[in-house]
Amino acid sequence: MQKNPMTVEGAKKLREELWHLKHEQRPKISKAIAEARALGDLKENAEYHAAKEWQGLTEARIRDIEYKLANAQVIDIKTLPYTGRIVFGVTIELIDVMKKTCTYQLVGDDEADGKDKISIYSPLARALVGKAIGDYVEVQTPHGIDEYEIVKILH
Repeated sequence: MQKNPMTVEGAKKLREELWHLKHEQRPKISKAIAEARALGDLKENAEYHAAKEWQGLTEARIRDIEYKLANAQVIDIKTLPYTGRIVFGVTIELIDVMKKTCTYQLVGDDEADGKDKISIYSPLARALVGKAIGDYVEVQTPHGIDEYEIVKILH
């Protein structure tokens, strides 16, 4: 099975969320379920059903995070030698044809936010990997072809 790339920061955030869910959310949910049970009839007990739904969603998220961490290939970009080429984890600055500057970090799917962190599997990231400062890339988008010049690579 292929491991999914993830930055050190992305793995840390997932571990923090997992700890929060297991050590803070679970006890709150257990307490909410116990309090709702004490109210009586469970068939028509909205508080009980809401707490059970909250529990189900929380447990599903815990399993999801555990799976992602178990299948992650955590890459610390600081330990990789600088080659002057774009690789996973670097932050890049681009200029488009309208002379607008944009900055992105290439991250794993689970870390991408669609703003300043883009998935390594996105069309733009795939076009950028292996390129260097001064190179141009063209990317097919729904509204046509976008062209960018690479002006900075931050390792």
